Amino acid sequence: MEAAIAVQRFHYSSPCIDWRNFEGKPRGSLRYYSHRIKENKRLIIADLQPDKRRRDHRQRSVSDKNSSALLETGELLHSPFDEEVVLKRKAEEVKPYINGRSMYLVGMMGSGKTTVGKIMAKALGYTFFDCDTLIEESMNGTSVAEIFEHFGEGVFREKETEALKKLSLMYHQVVVSTGGGAVIRPINWKYMHKGISIWLDVPLEALAQRIAAVGTNSRPLLHDDKSGDPYTVALNRLSTIWEARGEAYANASARVSLENITSKLGYRNVSDLTPIDIAIEAFEQVQSFLNKEDGF
Repeated sequence: MEAAIAVQRFHYSSPCIDWRNFEGKPRGSLRYYSHRIKENKRLIIADLQPDKRRRDHRQRSVSDKNSSALLETGELLHSPFDEEVVLKRKAEEVKPYINGRSMYLVGMMGSGKTTVGKIMAKALGYTFFDCDTLIEESMNGTSVAEIFEHFGEGVFREKETEALKKLSLMYHQVVVSTGGGAVIRPINWKYMHKGISIWLDVPLEALAQRIAAVGTNSRPLLHDDKSGDPYTVALNRLSTIWEARGEAYANASARVSLENITSKLGYRNVSDLTPIDIAIEAFEQVQSFLNKEDGF
């Protein structure tokens, strides 16, 4: 029975995960998962007491490298059962007030928009779209990096605007992951504000760590710089990009600060956050925005 419960977790299509890469979880240990299921049942019965949840979160925190890879690549581990219960409850609570409006995730490159967007779409029963993927499809499978290299950033930005226009006019009940630079064109905000825009605000140092951990080959604005170690190169370039875009992100309907979530949950740094932690906070911030919009 417990094994059956363990299977009932969110999961997404992704390449085969090498479980040896993840710290603190014995590979192939059914005893370990049975223990976790019993522990999660006990937590739910205890009505998810906040202080207890914080202690358990710290105990099951993944390594910085693993957390970075999950958010950067979009590959997800099976999440602790109690987190999924909280996520589902929060999604069900906010869904009636969203009233079918689409959501657009914005933020710097590497902020986890695709990963968090998939989780939010799954919890709401919405369809997920990745804007970069739509652009690549419109260019006959040409990758974003190749579009930048062969056609220039201007062509990419035009395609990005076309994709956002199409999504805003033709679809409802979707969650969209946008590119990091989508915020710099005012016309894009016109389309995104037809729905609810959500800014994933991640410290630049954490972004640089994530990007350095997985490489910059898919990042056309970063991978040409070979002047130093990966972290320093990423941090310097991200700082320059932030100077040009930082104020634009504030146009989003809701802001999800990873530093605030870290403090709220009692973590030591943002690398300890799971994607579900971030998705839960996103729903809370959306709910706060809707309350303000309605004058409450």
